[in-house]
Amino acid sequence: NVALFVFGDSLFDVGNNNVLNISILFKANFPPYGETFFRYPTGRFCDGRTIPDYVAHYANIPYWKPFLDPSYQNFNNGTNFASDGGTVLPEDNIETLHALPVPCLQPGANFVDGANFASAGAGALEIHSGVMNLKMQVTNFKKVASSLAQKLGEAEAKKILMRSVYLFSIGGNDYFSFNTGHAKATQSEQRDYMHLVIGNITNGVKEIYDIGGRKFGFQNVGPLGCLPMIRAQHPELNGTCVKSLLLHATLHNKALPNSLKKLESKLPGFKYSVFDYYNSLGDRIDNAKKYGFKEGKIACCGIGLYNARNCGVDTVKFKVCKNPKEYVFFDGGHTSERTNYQLANLMWSGVPNVTGPYNVKQLFELS
Repeated sequence: NVALFVFGDSLFDVGNNNVLNISILFKANFPPYGETFFRYPTGRFCDGRTIPDYVAHYANIPYWKPFLDPSYQNFNNGTNFASDGGTVLPEDNIETLHALPVPCLQPGANFVDGANFASAGAGALEIHSGVMNLKMQVTNFKKVASSLAQKLGEAEAKKILMRSVYLFSIGGNDYFSFNTGHAKATQSEQRDYMHLVIGNITNGVKEIYDIGGRKFGFQNVGPLGCLPMIRAQHPELNGTCVKSLLLHATLHNKALPNSLKKLESKLPGFKYSVFDYYNSLGDRIDNAKKYGFKEGKIACCGIGLYNARNCGVDTVKFKVCKNPKEYVFFDGGHTSERTNYQLANLMWSGVPNVTGPYNVKQLFELS
């Protein structure tokens, strides 16, 4: 198998944050999360499987445990580094995270099919103390690469890393944070911040490339201003999307492929894929019935306006819909398993104007 290494935020997190001593806001290890497929909460911010779960399945990689899971010693089939709240840029004091033991890096650990490092709340910057931002996820990847080299030898490890696919979902939390703290930012300030985020992403990519990575897949930033939790924060807009957040996302999404194209021209063997998550999800929000959903704007699980808050929090009387498959969103900020299935198919085998210049299936097939 070609290995799959996953980096990102809560959209890709499979439970890394379960291990961290952080706010419940950045965890999904309680019901009703996981009810549709796993039948128990795994730490995924979904009723079932996430987009990278489906990608791994299509690539013949079994469902993985999170990278930080103490019981996880077999990485033959990949691991997930993503974290909820994950950001791109480094800002907060996170010394405690740097001191975390990595229980999976034991003599019996095996990473030849990849790893998932994603952490809910993560981003390109360190905007949330305690979660694993992109820089820390890349650091964890380097530990895995070193482990592979010790186990298999430098040459064989390099072959595995060069064949591997590296999948990213990062940036949204950075723009949430900036929009909250800089509501009156000028367009120039917004662009400067966007370039900082993109710069940190490309720096992470170059670090992985230097170790051996060649094939990189990206999910661009979604329609942030149209999430139920954002609509609920702005009742004065009567259900319309928050334009400032949409602007952040569109600026980012225009810059990302341009930056990757520049990397391709400078780095021999570098190949990339960008999935248009923004428009693919946005179309399902606006035209839910077209895609087999009954509801595109209200979440399945939560309380309050748009059912956007406190899904699974046992101190409040949250509501859960009877059939999550009818909803685009499972909670106020995360899509349902059915939505993830549809989006994963587009990422895996979509046409170039949806996922390009390569789709992820083609990345796996590249020698």
